[in-house]
Amino acid sequence: MKRLGISILAALMVLSVAIPAWALESQFGGYWRTRFYTNQNFTGEDQTEALDFVGVDTRTRLYYTAIFHENLKFVNKFEFNTTWGDGNGGDIGADGMGHIRVKNSYADFNTGPVNWKVGIQGAALHRGLLFDDDFSGIRVAYMGDTFSIPFIWIHANEGFSSNAASKDSNDYDVDYYGIHPTFNIGDMLSITPAAYYVYSKNAGAWDATLEEMKMFYLGLDADADFGAGSAWFTFLYQGGDADLVGGANSIDYSGYLVALGGNFDLGMFGIHGQGFYATGDDDPTDNDVETFFVPAGQSYYWAEIMGLGIFDRNKSRNAPGDKISNVWAGNLGATVKPMDKLKVTLDLWYAALAEDTTTLTGEKDDSLGTEVDLVVTYQLVQNLNLDVVGAYLFAGDATTLDSNDDANPYEVGARLSLSF
Repeated sequence: MKRLGISILAALMVLSVAIPAWALESQFGGYWRTRFYTNQNFTGEDQTEALDFVGVDTRTRLYYTAIFHENLKFVNKFEFNTTWGDGNGGDIGADGMGHIRVKNSYADFNTGPVNWKVGIQGAALHRGLLFDDDFSGIRVAYMGDTFSIPFIWIHANEGFSSNAASKDSNDYDVDYYGIHPTFNIGDMLSITPAAYYVYSKNAGAWDATLEEMKMFYLGLDADADFGAGSAWFTFLYQGGDADLVGGANSIDYSGYLVALGGNFDLGMFGIHGQGFYATGDDDPTDNDVETFFVPAGQSYYWAEIMGLGIFDRNKSRNAPGDKISNVWAGNLGATVKPMDKLKVTLDLWYAALAEDTTTLTGEKDDSLGTEVDLVVTYQLVQNLNLDVVGAYLFAGDATTLDSNDDANPYEVGARLSLSF
């Protein structure tokens, strides 16, 4: 893997100098962070120490874009991750590169008013409440003066790679198809209705209990900008069905998610808030799946402990993390900027399961708890920021499971980051 990464970088450098200067403009960029942090009691108890962590990790991203002309770009993004001392670049010698990744490699070109992105790329759909990840596929967008109409195809699973010995390997392919036009109404409002279809002739590579899967999502985003403030709204409905293994029975999907939020800027001070609700299943024994979920690709970060946040190694017990499903949550926060280089943000979150879970005592409970997050951001030098984070969860019974060793989760850490 290390040789592969070196070869790719070397090839790109050769490309940047081999093509005549008049034919190519090269752009380089990147992102770097190092995090020092601890997670404690994320299981809701202080005996097993199962999710306790104290450590340091580093992430480096390098970007290279070859611009041939205004209608053609070749985009590449690479990522290196290591936890200090882990043997993948963080140990003595620092030459293990087991976590090197090619995140993006795609052509970005225009044919008249139509923009094409073909290859391995990233996309965020509905703020990540539906999808926010890298994928292999195609995005085609017609660009108008006050609107855009994008179509997206995500090839989520290649059946041949999972079932090479099977003559029916292509049946195990999984594909997402979607259209999500955006209409701008003046300078204040934009609306994005959307429809997506997820299909696999045999979804067994993802879920061993399923065969043919036909799933769809209907969505709507609305964004309003009032100058001193802004507001947003998202709604997603999930429907469709899937055959269970053996073909005797099938399941029907019928979940939904609703979210809204906003902020108001008062100069030195600002307030913000948001809330969301994603359905759960009130009867897991029947064939109606009412839990809102996305098979793969959903990623929406929110609270530091329950929603992954800045230190995203672990989430507290029974919290959804960035996979928003079977949960409701509300947030109110404030930001203070006493000087240009300093920002202080305080957030209060409450979250609960949409459908109850069973505690160790046999009782039903839905409360995940109340979380307090404090983030202090300071610009050490130009382009280099320091974030100092403290978070504490007053855990509900759905987090602790009401055990005899109840303990509230907490997190403390710092992050150095830069981008260029």
